Amino acid sequence: MSSVIYEKDHNNIVHLIFDKPNAAANLMDQEFTDAFVAAVEKLQIDDWAGVLLRSTKSTFFAGGNLDDLYATTHENAQVLYNMLSSLKGAMRTLETAGKPVVACINGAALGGGWELALSCHYRVALSQGVTLGLPEVTLGLLPGGGGVVKMSRLLGLQAALPFLTEGRQFKPEEGQTLGLINEIVETPQQLIDAAVTWIKANPKTQQPYDVKGYKVPGGTPSHPSLAKMLPIAPAMMREKTKGTLPAPESILCVMVESLQVDLDSALRIETRYFVELVCSQVAKNLIGTFWYQLNEIKAGVSRPQGFASAKVTKVGILGAGMMGAGIAYSSACKGIEVVLKDVSLEHAHRGKAYSQSLLDKKVQKQQLSSEQRDVTLGRILATENTSDLAGCDLIIEAVFEDRDLKARVTKEAESQLAPGAIFATNTSTLPITGLAQAAERPANFIGLHFFSPVDKMPLVEIITGKETSSETLAKAYDYVLQIGKTPIVVNDSRGFFTSRVFATFALEGIAMLGEGIPAAAIENAAFLSGFPVGPLAVTDEVSITLMEKIRNQTIKDMQTVGELYVLHPSDPVVDRMLEANRCGKLAKAGFYEYPANKKKHLWSGLKEIFGGVAAFELQDLKDRLLYIMAIETARCMEENVLTSVRDANIGSVMGIGMPVWTGGVLQFINQIGLPAFVTRAAELAHQYGERYVVPSILQDMAKEGRTFKD
Repeated sequence: MSSVIYEKDHNNIVHLIFDKPNAAANLMDQEFTDAFVAAVEKLQIDDWAGVLLRSTKSTFFAGGNLDDLYATTHENAQVLYNMLSSLKGAMRTLETAGKPVVACINGAALGGGWELALSCHYRVALSQGVTLGLPEVTLGLLPGGGGVVKMSRLLGLQAALPFLTEGRQFKPEEGQTLGLINEIVETPQQLIDAAVTWIKANPKTQQPYDVKGYKVPGGTPSHPSLAKMLPIAPAMMREKTKGTLPAPESILCVMVESLQVDLDSALRIETRYFVELVCSQVAKNLIGTFWYQLNEIKAGVSRPQGFASAKVTKVGILGAGMMGAGIAYSSACKGIEVVLKDVSLEHAHRGKAYSQSLLDKKVQKQQLSSEQRDVTLGRILATENTSDLAGCDLIIEAVFEDRDLKARVTKEAESQLAPGAIFATNTSTLPITGLAQAAERPANFIGLHFFSPVDKMPLVEIITGKETSSETLAKAYDYVLQIGKTPIVVNDSRGFFTSRVFATFALEGIAMLGEGIPAAAIENAAFLSGFPVGPLAVTDEVSITLMEKIRNQTIKDMQTVGELYVLHPSDPVVDRMLEANRCGKLAKAGFYEYPANKKKHLWSGLKEIFGGVAAFELQDLKDRLLYIMAIETARCMEENVLTSVRDANIGSVMGIGMPVWTGGVLQFINQIGLPAFVTRAAELAHQYGERYVVPSILQDMAKEGRTFKD
């Protein structure tokens, strides 16, 4: 069987039907390329009135075969270059034949699928279930099948930028507004009917950019308005990527270069940039983590098997603060009934108002109707009565990080749980096994660590206690997927994985300040490494007071079991800041100043207290922040807190801001190489302290030539 079926109907119209054998979706690989090229060659010797491109799958076309791209290196890159050149040549032959070609888009057309659609003269899409766009940049790539060249010519450079450099996807309605979708229909049969009608009415046709005298919207790079903008465009892009993600910059290069040459030359430029990106380490990192590993997590690889899939119909949330309110919103938006309980009705309603504010914004942006908003809000019951929790499949406790308070609300609410329901705590640091001691059914007790703000953060860290049952874990996993979040599963310990590793990043930045390194240098080192926020700014966000409370609770817990707390070099800095009444962002005074209606800025008093004039090497600052997180993650692997490389990588990027270009914290170690990583860590340990001494697992892996992989 062929990936492209060639059929001619009674109207003398050829249907090129995409139907990859033994696959759920059509992929742009060598098999498809050979079949598509053969079909176009057959057209050249056949008599036909027009061509329809359509699919037998639920999607129109899924895009490139990432298995092939992941395996491509500089050594075998010519194979990919030749394949793309052949495919784009066939697409170009089809669109310049002078006869009408129509895309019948019945489902998602992303990446290569949208590029195939762009090679047509007319595009018809179903009104429902269709998503369009070029998301390659999210995997460290650029659209390599003509997408950059053609979107730039059709929309103009500035208008095309977000669709190419940000990978922004769109629906048929927006596509029609942009002039990229010509017609929207309701049924699959109407797709074909509309295509046939247009072909009959337009026996001769050309692409807009092939018409003599065609002017690109907004002009070419030599146009005065673009000529003014282009010199600063790379700097603006680097402000976003900090130079750590090459794909957006490569896309901009292709856009600018391709608009200054003929289309065939432009396509060759695009292919060269594409192949170079495919071979890059950053692309390997992103594909490995955000395609393979993320899809494994979504497919339930860490979910215990043998338990039927569970759906939560009613969730109880204890505590209507920012976390509880965010969990309520995320649940209600997915159709789950929510009981939002707090100590007073006033507090509970305040938490519900958070959902209303988010939903109102969606209504204002026309992303939601007022009726849909009201239905979602109607799912949230704000209450002060424990009895309203009756019938909940799941109760999530989201009160302050206080062990006694958590124990009290656990006992109060657990009495309302049905026998098979589960109880979860949204703690970020307190061990689950200890908190479960307050529960009557510790087997049904689990940790669900959400990240703030819940409505934006995609990750949930699931923590199992010593007595947590596999069935409870399976139900918790299902709930996280149900509300559209990404679950990672870790075992119990103080701080678990994310909080524990995140703390090393924040504390290292604070320690640097104590060494007299300028605060601006510390924050900039983080930005230049690809972190979304600096360690001092993020400490202000969580509050310096909370850092002290966590430290004090840790000391108390360690004393209980006879362990000795080792002073961290950040501790004196935290104490000095609190003595100066600098508690963080909430107090409008921390490492940063927060003037009303103005941009925050570093507090000038830092230099007076901590010096801020010590000499430093920028690379040392960057390495310290990256290596300290990697070393602590390796300890989590060694201690069996983490049991999966994919959970470490996904959790570190989605939850605690590990730079995207690394592909995650363990992939960062992989790409450096274990021996080189251990050597550099030893240098850092010699210069900055024993916290950089690597655990045995890294020493052993370096000796044995192993890398981190599931």
